[in-house]
Amino acid sequence: MQKQMMDKLFRGMKTLPYQVRYWDGSSVTYGHGEPRFTLVFKEQISLLKWLQSPVLSFGEAYMDGVVDIEGKIADVIALASESGALNGKRVPALLRRGFSMLKEKENVQHHYDVGNDFYALWLDETMSYSCAYFRFPEDSLEQAQLQKIDHVLKKLQLRPGETLLDIGSGWGWLIIRAAKEYGVKAKGITLSEEQFKKSRERIAEHGLRDQVEVELLDYRQLAATGEEFDKIASVGMFEHVGQQHHPVFMKAVQTLLKDGGLALLHTITQAKEVPTDPWIQKYIFPGGYVPSLREVVALLPDFGFQLLDIENLRSHYAMTLDHWVSRYENSTEKTQRMFDERFVRMWRLYLQSSAASFHLGNLHLHQILFSNGITDGAALTREHLYR
Repeated sequence: MQKQMMDKLFRGMKTLPYQVRYWDGSSVTYGHGEPRFTLVFKEQISLLKWLQSPVLSFGEAYMDGVVDIEGKIADVIALASESGALNGKRVPALLRRGFSMLKEKENVQHHYDVGNDFYALWLDETMSYSCAYFRFPEDSLEQAQLQKIDHVLKKLQLRPGETLLDIGSGWGWLIIRAAKEYGVKAKGITLSEEQFKKSRERIAEHGLRDQVEVELLDYRQLAATGEEFDKIASVGMFEHVGQQHHPVFMKAVQTLLKDGGLALLHTITQAKEVPTDPWIQKYIFPGGYVPSLREVVALLPDFGFQLLDIENLRSHYAMTLDHWVSRYENSTEKTQRMFDERFVRMWRLYLQSSAASFHLGNLHLHQILFSNGITDGAALTREHLYR
């Protein structure tokens, strides 16, 4: 019965030729042509879980070693995407329900407090965990991450002596570079204990305690203090806010940003408003939600923000993830010693499926520049970005 149900599902997914090897030793090829990959089911999986949530069930089975992939994970993601399994067309209605948001701090710590030593294995020297910016395909990952930071800071048109806030400041390299290279006074806020500690160490190492500070603080708490900033950046944090808290976030930015000030939101987006992948929701980013571009843009007028510029860096994030995947695979022995084989497989699936999603155009990365009310001091062209 279970095999028949799974066979029925697979027969409806024909956009790529592939093979499934079942637990009883039988194999079936689906689609036409030479199979691009083989799904190997080493044992039966829960039929109830599979029907309720194929995406979550498959992800867990892969993590547990119950399912293996002979071939590229990217091809599996392409099949699921083109067949509609990732956008709800073939997924049971149960997947369409909303999700309850957990405490934001706990959600952030779930992902980022895995440990600095783990992230240091496969991130670049700046410890930047967001889309890089490649001027040329052969740019190193570190070079591209520094270019991304400069791309953000140039868009904000920083002037010496201005104040800059980074909401979700990660391991602190953006605020450090802003102070050293652009002469501003910078503050970062994060909810990750590990990022907070490492950022403080880096600020001290660079002798910037009088110019740069970091706080373990929620953006809503900071907004309540009455502090204001000339410029605000938020890189890779908006995805953690949760759909129902988008207006709360924008209200906080409005409160924290001086009249006429500029803000740059750097966020993953998708084409339409769909719930978060249930496997990602459970294991990688609890409480997270990837917005559509139109959701973000539609929010701006409600808070008096003026949209100035939008740029799509999808291809840059695909390249960034390719680097991360390669570096991660070179560090799996160390990762397994830190954690276990299940953790290694979980992060492999996460990074490789993310790379595939950006290559396929299922996910995008937008940088959105806006001002708090009218500003007459902004650059008239984009020339300053490429000097």
